[in-house]
Amino acid sequence: MTFARTCSVALVGVEGVPVEVQADLEPGIATFTLVGLPDKSLSESKDRVRAALANSGVEWPQRKLTVGLSPASVPKAGSGFDLAVACAVLGAAERIDPREIAGLMMIGELGLDGRVRPVRGVLPAVLAAAEAGYRQVVVPESAAAEAALVPDVSVLGVRSLRQLIAVLGDEPVPEEPPAEPGHDPTVPDTFGLVSSQSSLPGSGPVRVPDLSDVAGQRRARSALEISAAGGHHLFLKGPPGAGKTMLAERLPGLLPPLSRQESLEATAVHSVAGALEAGQPLIDRPPYCSPHHSATIAALAGGGSGVPRPGAVSLAHRGVLFVDEAAECSARVLDALRQPLESGYVVVARAAGMVRMPASFLLVLAANPCPCGRFGTAAGVCECRPSTVRRYRARLSGPLMDRVDLRVAVEPLARAELMAAAGATETTAVVAERVRAARERASARYAGSHWSTNSQVPGHTLRSHYPVADGALSQAEREMERGLLTARGLDRVLRVAWTVADLAGHDRPDREDVDWALELRTGISRGAAPGATPVSLGEGV
Repeated sequence: MTFARTCSVALVGVEGVPVEVQADLEPGIATFTLVGLPDKSLSESKDRVRAALANSGVEWPQRKLTVGLSPASVPKAGSGFDLAVACAVLGAAERIDPREIAGLMMIGELGLDGRVRPVRGVLPAVLAAAEAGYRQVVVPESAAAEAALVPDVSVLGVRSLRQLIAVLGDEPVPEEPPAEPGHDPTVPDTFGLVSSQSSLPGSGPVRVPDLSDVAGQRRARSALEISAAGGHHLFLKGPPGAGKTMLAERLPGLLPPLSRQESLEATAVHSVAGALEAGQPLIDRPPYCSPHHSATIAALAGGGSGVPRPGAVSLAHRGVLFVDEAAECSARVLDALRQPLESGYVVVARAAGMVRMPASFLLVLAANPCPCGRFGTAAGVCECRPSTVRRYRARLSGPLMDRVDLRVAVEPLARAELMAAAGATETTAVVAERVRAARERASARYAGSHWSTNSQVPGHTLRSHYPVADGALSQAEREMERGLLTARGLDRVLRVAWTVADLAGHDRPDREDVDWALELRTGISRGAAPGATPVSLGEGV
């Protein structure tokens, strides 16, 4: 038999497309042709496969060889097809039984010495294989734990092509030394994208930032709790050194652990980006992503040459995206956040195709009041011209800020307040328990729907099916009539009010809850009494 087939997976964004790898041998001059819309790195697999077979003790067939990747209309990129191509060639040459590989899904890059090397996107690839009905997959040994996260799929992890040939031929499996420790070439430079779960190799466990480290800032801590409980976006404005970054870094610790489905979604994105840690195949805590303020639209929303790859908004999926020095970012880059903030996903169109990637995240923006950071503070006289301050603030566009529910001024601490706060503030565990209870109240209220937090519920649904107390919206309605609130802004005030009520244990928001939500939205003090919410909200404004 001179024909054999096996299967692999092409990644389009963070979704996998099963690809049938076919090999055909015919009489003629020894050539190797690869068809099926491969990119440059995939076209180079011809040389990798040839060298890997030779160094694995297998003679290269001296006939005309054609390898096809079907469907041919799907762009195929990367070196993850090497293992499938090599086995298809071996099946066509009758070195192994073609029937043994016809039902296998193979993912892995081949080194010139025949070793099987890890590739990006193993988890979404195996998920696609399972959805297509495949129940046996072959992956690099180092990626076996990641592939095993998919239920009802048998995973075979191999170190070398020689081992796989022996397994398929029912021969004794040769011993292969483990991979040498060192830099994993599948992990790219993250360009300033920092994960809360990442650490340097050998550095040991990373200490999770605790909210007790933050001195004072009662109002900002209250907003942080509301943000975590209801999934509301947050804007922190204040001078340098006031604690904006400290607060943002502690927000993921207040969020509940990810569900199984959410963990798989987040892990799939990080797998495609090559950002998974060795020895930690599953992300079970909300990720934290902090791009540098000089990041481009492609780095933030996703993109790159060829098939687009996940950006910061996707790496923060089911977690927190923190944009520090937001006013230093390009206005065009910041406005790229508007679509994923509304839809929960991002669509990236390139010449190679259009991909849709998940991007459901909690946004935290932080900015100084002006370029020098002293505008409106007692720390010193601001040296910025009024026109400079206006241009600086204008980078945060109105449509973007209209999607941010909570806006809080983070004031610098006095020395006495800083010293008196030592050991007197609540820990992350205490606040996270209140957040968990509030989320359970919201989840019970929306049982039977696809909503789980207040920020997800459409405004018209809240107004028509979940009424607030009589007269509670009077102040907010007046602000809308005066033009200080848009219709979207009123809906978002209503969502925050429900979160405040959930934290306080109220059956529905009263006037104090709505006024506190309105104050957090507009930043204008209205004498709202946040004492309705326990502990942190009761500490005052």
